[in-house]
Amino acid sequence: MGDMNYTAEVMHAPVVFAPLTQHLHLLPAFSDLFPLLEVDLQSINEKRPEKRRFGSLMDVDTHSLSPELQIQIKSLASAINTLFEFIGTREESFSVGPMSRLIAGELASHPQAKNRRKSAPNKASVVFIDRTLDLTGAVGHHGDCLVEKILSVLPQLPGHVTDVQVDMLELTHLKQTIDNKGILAPGCLAQNQSANARLLWETMLVAKQKEAVMEVRRQLVEAASKENLPIKMSLGRVTAEQLCSYVQLFRDSWGALESHSGVLQLGLAAAQALRHPALPRWDACLAFERLLLQALGDSDLAEVLKQLLPLIKSSEPGTGSDYSSGSGELSVDDLLKVENELIGALTLRLTQQTSLSPLLQEITGVSGPEELTVERAHSALENVFETLRGVCHARDHLKHFSSVYTPSDGPHQATYRPLLKQVLEEIFHPDRRECPDVEHMSGGLTDLLKTGFSMFMKVTRPHPSDLPLLFLFLVGGVTPSELRLIREVVSTHKSGTQVLVMSTRLLRPSDVPHLLFSTDRLKPDIGV
Repeated sequence: MGDMNYTAEVMHAPVVFAPLTQHLHLLPAFSDLFPLLEVDLQSINEKRPEKRRFGSLMDVDTHSLSPELQIQIKSLASAINTLFEFIGTREESFSVGPMSRLIAGELASHPQAKNRRKSAPNKASVVFIDRTLDLTGAVGHHGDCLVEKILSVLPQLPGHVTDVQVDMLELTHLKQTIDNKGILAPGCLAQNQSANARLLWETMLVAKQKEAVMEVRRQLVEAASKENLPIKMSLGRVTAEQLCSYVQLFRDSWGALESHSGVLQLGLAAAQALRHPALPRWDACLAFERLLLQALGDSDLAEVLKQLLPLIKSSEPGTGSDYSSGSGELSVDDLLKVENELIGALTLRLTQQTSLSPLLQEITGVSGPEELTVERAHSALENVFETLRGVCHARDHLKHFSSVYTPSDGPHQATYRPLLKQVLEEIFHPDRRECPDVEHMSGGLTDLLKTGFSMFMKVTRPHPSDLPLLFLFLVGGVTPSELRLIREVVSTHKSGTQVLVMSTRLLRPSDVPHLLFSTDRLKPDIGV
């Protein structure tokens, strides 16, 4: 500016945490951070020709990763450290899984954390868990969660990872035509201006679907009654048409519409999800997943995979299958034969498509079906199955949490046992048992000495349930169904520990194929 007396002060305040509820915080900036798989281990070892090769992902250290992934892990640890500094808390870090181990280790050795831990008046435990240790629940189409259906069937809000677009046409007198399509700004799920809307959102997020839709109806009825709108009460089953009729009462009263806009947008989101044409397909997926779960107990994985062939050949292609719930001895030849049949059937389906979804474009590397050759489709699907085989081995290093499948024992059907539930039950077990799968990360010389002495003498190691506050951090995403599961387990054990959940994203089933097959986990986009 020509005057040396002028100075400029630059303020930087990164917005990292997005509080969805009082007990759930997301970190959207790290939404594509996902635990590594065996295919990534191969890539890491290929770049270490003259160094010792890593035998498993648990052996990998931060310095062997790409600069981009190192920056992302260090940035995440720094963000969590800043949070603990803000709330004056000293943490005890624990990890379940290789990526969680790297993040917890980075947090434990963070250079700015030393002074904070000396003077912090509060204490908390933080347990990091890898999403890849249990993908069964993440890809499952659960039948009793309203928010999971809303996130899956409504279009995504541009520029957002979690939020969706809510059609606001019901709040106007416009007719649905091609000419007025897109002239209305969409609504969304993020409603923090109204206390009623915040409470409704939390209920929708963690309650079962029947309870959630009844709460939506109750809130709409209360809002209409408060504004003296001519509402017609009706009992019984809540329908999408009923919710829409309540919402439409507000469109002639701008004051009422403005006062209750948050509740109205959530009500519209629920109604639009309940009447969405894709919902029957959701129910069909749920039914098929239940059949597969029971079939796992009656036959090996090769026989189970054969049941997918008619589905691929007779219907639209899905997003792939998850291997992470099965266990048992398999014939390698039989499994390879069935995999080749599946790859062949999927290749045929891909080459018959008239258009490609964004996910298929990312997986195949082409922008349209005219560019997709049989060879290219086959090669892309071989890479998909190689990744899935890596998912099979994600729990190989675990001793207590090695399976999420309980076979049928006659009177009881086979069941899926979420890894998250197993971890929480182990943490809150009244006997306070030590679990080798929940690894404590030392935060300094004192902790290292304690760990060393404990090998020779009786020294009590830190336990996640020791402290009144527990942060549960799921690396790679958390589902709404898991949020309810966490609340139920904590309530059942009556431990007196407050549990806060943090994660990189709120997952929908379609997110998992994107994170597995079309995300560069070793070189994430860090905006540089």
